Amino acid sequence: MKLRLKGFGLLLLIVLLALCSTIDVCDAARRGKHWRPRSSPSSSLLKRKGKTKKGSSHRQHGGSRPSPKQPVSPPPGPGAGKGYQTPYQPSPNAPPGPSLQPSPAKGNGHQNPKPPPPSCGKGNQPPPQPPPATSEGAVFNVVDFGAKGDGVSDDTKAFQAAWAAACKQGASTVLVPSELEFLVGPISFSGPYCKPNILFQLEGTILAPTNAKAWGSGLLQWLEFTKLNGLSIQGSGTINGRGQQWWTYSDPNDDEDDDTYNQELERMPQALRFYGSSNVVVAGITIVNSSQCHLKFDNCQGVLVHDLTISSPENSLNTDGIHLQNSKDVSIHHTNLACGDDCISIQTGCSNIYIHNVNCGPGHGISIGGLGRDNTKACVSNVTVRDVNMFRTMTGVRIKTWQGGIGLVQDVRFSNIQVSEVQTQTPIMIDQFYCDKRHCTNQNISSGQCQAFSMRTSGNIHDQASPFSMQ
Repeated sequence: MKLRLKGFGLLLLIVLLALCSTIDVCDAARRGKHWRPRSSPSSSLLKRKGKTKKGSSHRQHGGSRPSPKQPVSPPPGPGAGKGYQTPYQPSPNAPPGPSLQPSPAKGNGHQNPKPPPPSCGKGNQPPPQPPPATSEGAVFNVVDFGAKGDGVSDDTKAFQAAWAAACKQGASTVLVPSELEFLVGPISFSGPYCKPNILFQLEGTILAPTNAKAWGSGLLQWLEFTKLNGLSIQGSGTINGRGQQWWTYSDPNDDEDDDTYNQELERMPQALRFYGSSNVVVAGITIVNSSQCHLKFDNCQGVLVHDLTISSPENSLNTDGIHLQNSKDVSIHHTNLACGDDCISIQTGCSNIYIHNVNCGPGHGISIGGLGRDNTKACVSNVTVRDVNMFRTMTGVRIKTWQGGIGLVQDVRFSNIQVSEVQTQTPIMIDQFYCDKRHCTNQNISSGQCQAFSMRTSGNIHDQASPFSMQ
């Protein structure tokens, strides 16, 4: 019995020793540096993809191997989902999900390191939008203000209303649409309280009234723009003065009817007039059959005229193409002018006038003057006319002054004037005895003079005894 008890005690001792040996081996294993906790296959997959469920946390225990030369990043917060894979961190407010890219339509979150698509804004900013229709750049169509455009109904009030709206807005457009004819009476598009930089886009046709009652009495204007800054009139449309009834009133060569003729001349409306304005552009449009001057600039500064067409019959009296008076810094180029008087008339008070690449004819040529009428003082300076074609004109280029007038014409240059079928024998003329009637009283010249006047002509001058005369 005792022997059995000893054997059982020995067996129990051996078992205890074996158990203690097993525990030491496990502890030694736990102290090894290569141990790491096991993780479930699903969590490992999420970690490799860089995506975790909201609120999950994976912590490495002491003794783990750091990633080789990885940039140091702050610990990811809940829902960050990219762990330590890249230094780029999404916005803490970014919604969890399989994609961290912001929606192009919403523009939320941080910008993608790659260039964003053109439709995306920066951060939370919306993509840039064009200005609303009621802000700068607004278009005011005269049809929207009641214009009929049938060539019969009076559309004057509609034009006035459209202009008033554009005048308040500034940097806007008054649109005269194409394929319509608008009957418009005498009208003044005026400042100075209009905001600057208004565009008058002419695509249709504007017709002058033929009824005498529409004009009233006194000095007549038709389309007048006054005291404006930055005005542009452009387009492919037409201004039709329908001036045929005015051209047959009287004969200017009839001495007995001079007074009547002059009164009628003063009353004849000019088609398009600018007064007291600056930075004016007229481009692309056509002006036809004005009763008197087609286009006039009076007391203006900074004028640009190009790609303009003016046309009226050569027997239409006093229908100057472009008339300049008391204006400076004017450029006229690439323009076709055909009329019954001067293609371009430069009057007193003008300076810094540059004319080039112009076709003139029929007409009376390009003139400075007549200056000094009724014993007045007149001065013109710094005028250049070059690269001009004259065809079937009465003269070429000329300076004309009235007897008894005083003043100065200086710094004038004519260069490369091409003439063909010019009526006078001297296409370049300085006339100090100018008279637009059959007879003028001879007067002594007070101090009319031309100083620093230089001429250069080249090209074809056909059938002329002398290219230049002075009298």
